[in-house]
Order: sequence, then structure tokens, then C-alpha cells
Amino acid sequence: MTLKGKKIAVYVTGGIASYKVASFVRLLIKAKAEVRVAMTAAATSFISPLTMATLSKNPVLTNFDDAEQRGEFIPHIEIARWADLSIVIPATANIIGKMANGIADDLVSSALTATAKDKFVVPAMNDEMWANPAVQRNVHQLKTDGIHVMEPATGFLAEGYAGKGRMPEPQAVLEWIEKQTNDQPLRGIKVLVTAGGTQEPIDPVRFIGNRSSGKMGIALAENAALQGADVTLIAGMVTVDLPTNVNVIRIQTFADLQTKLMEEFPQNDVLIMAAAVSDYHVERPDDQKIKANANQQVQLTLKRNPNLLRMLGNQKHRQVLVGFAAETDHLLQNATAELEDKKVDMIVANDVSRSDIGFGSDQNAGYILQPHQEPIKVSKVSKPVFAQRILNEVEKLIRKEEG
Repeated sequence: MTLKGKKIAVYVTGGIASYKVASFVRLLIKAKAEVRVAMTAAATSFISPLTMATLSKNPVLTNFDDAEQRGEFIPHIEIARWADLSIVIPATANIIGKMANGIADDLVSSALTATAKDKFVVPAMNDEMWANPAVQRNVHQLKTDGIHVMEPATGFLAEGYAGKGRMPEPQAVLEWIEKQTNDQPLRGIKVLVTAGGTQEPIDPVRFIGNRSSGKMGIALAENAALQGADVTLIAGMVTVDLPTNVNVIRIQTFADLQTKLMEEFPQNDVLIMAAAVSDYHVERPDDQKIKANANQQVQLTLKRNPNLLRMLGNQKHRQVLVGFAAETDHLLQNATAELEDKKVDMIVANDVSRSDIGFGSDQNAGYILQPHQEPIKVSKVSKPVFAQRILNEVEKLIRKEEG
């Protein structure tokens, strides 16, 4: 299900992030939803009702008196019954507390109390307020009551420093809501994705790494989440923003990745290993920065890392395991050997020697290989589209395992 044709009530409360709601309403209108806005008195101090009315193409509710003047004597009931779904954005600690405890002392809180259909809450507040135990108890209560609560983003706050509590960008909010309302073929499936490159330290300053951007793995994580999966993303070094609609674990080295995979893999249904993992690590990294000396050569002893795909292939039990083969020559031959050697269910092979589809590119092309099947060729497409092709095959494998 898309948001097209849906009746959406947007409830704006009094936070500095209120200004972002204008862009969010514009996105809803672009998605062809019908939008009505209600605002608390505090919200009108941050963004005008006229702006919201102009963008939503509907009158804005701000208080009972204004509604009565327009002949609407029970506006909180009317909007609650009208809406197919309701979105509280930004949701302050105050409105979260009211919703969790059934307090209905103004038009917005009264309408939310009267709403029986899907409700979505997008918190935005100072990081210390978000971490307050009372706020967290209220958030837990909302979730217990079946209300969808989006995790706030980590970023620059109004107070002038970075922390968790920032309202996610409007596009991320829209995608999160679509994830909850779409037809979701991966609903109930736990998917673990790795992305980005690992770094092996030489000394506290230098490292051995690779050119992976993480774009392919992030596209897979985002796409799986939009299809309803419960996604955990283990991210190494990446050059793009991490998604806000998945659980993110940051790692740096091969050893970090191995530890997290051993912890997370047993509790997931699918593992997609899109990370560019170091094949070697420095046997004895220097504790101090190696000084540059024109007359001195530096020799590094590299030690082979274990093959994680092979290890996990031997451990898996009814899980779907997908690996990547980044090759510069003999693409299908090398990928087929990987498929047979590592006991995986699927190998995605791509030619990283091509600048138009290699590391850092926004596009990809290659083959999807599975045992006893002809390779599926994927011509050059955007990485999100390539991700969708991969996930289509993953879904088939899941259904086969379930059958």
C-alpha cells in the first residue's frame, strides 16, 4: 500500500524542528495523500498556520475556539474519524507524555486520544530530555499501545552540539512511514547487512583499507527495511549517510566485524555480506606513530584473516546467506568458485575494475548466482534498483526455506 489517496492527519507540536514539517507536508502532497494539519499553540510560534494551510490545501486546526467559529463543534472527533493515519511531528516530550497517559487538554491531544487508527510519532528534543527515564517510560508505553515511534536521529542539535534527539529529515520520515504501511514481503524477517570497508591499523595514524563507499550495502539495508524487515546494519568505513530506519552497529577492523557477526548472525534469518572485508591485517601494529625517515624502510608483516563467509556458511542453520564477489577479471568463473567453496545461498558478482560501476559509483551491474541455476545478469542500474533485484531473489529463498 502506498500513501496515494490516504487521508493523513499531521499534528505539529512546539519544537524547533517544526519548521521541517513544511517540507514533510509537501512530500505527502507529492505522494498524492490528502493532508489536514492540527497545531498546538506552541507550534504556531515556530511556523505559521497559514504556511501549513497553504501547503496542505486545507484549513489548519489550532484551537477549539477557531474551529467553533467555522462551525466545527467537535473538531477533535471529526479529524480523528476522518484520518486513515495520524502523524505527530515533531513530537515533544510533552505530547509523548500526554499520549502515554491519556491526557486530553487541548485540541491536538484530544484528537490523538480519540484516534483509533494507526498513529506515528516522530520525536525531536534535546538529547538529555530524550534519555530521561520518564520520557523513555512514556515511549515504551506508546509502543506497548501499538503506536509506531521513530528513533530520533543523531546530529547537530539546537543547543549547538551533536547528540541523539534530532528530528530525522522529512524524506527519512516519509520512508519510515511507508515501511510501516506498504505491502511488506519481508515483514517479520530479521535481516543482517554488512556495508563499507574495514581498516587494519599500521600505527595510530595509518591503516590498510580499501575504496568501498558502503553505498551498495546501505541500499540493501534501506530497501529491506522498506519491505518490512527488521534490519541491522553493521557498517565499517562509509562515504555516505547511514540510514535512520535500521539499527546501526559501527565497526572499524576485521576483528570488530568478526565479533559483531558472531553475536548477531544466530538471531537473524538473512545475512547479506556486502562489506569489503580486509583479507589481511598487520601482525604487529605499532603503538606509536612511525616516524618518516628518508633513510629508513618500513617493513610490514601481514597475516591472513579467516574467511568469514566460509565460517558462517559452516555455521548457518536454515538462514539465507548472501555473499559478494568483487572481481577484476574472470568474473563468473571466480564467483562460481566462491559459491561452491563457501556454502552460501547466493553470490553477487560485480566487476570493480570498471569505474562506472566499481567502488564509490552510484550504479552497479553484475550477476546473481545461486547453486544449480543459471546466473541472473543485471545490467547497469542504480544501486537501490540493484538492491531490489537481490532482495527479490532473497525473498524467494526465504519462502523456499519456509516451505
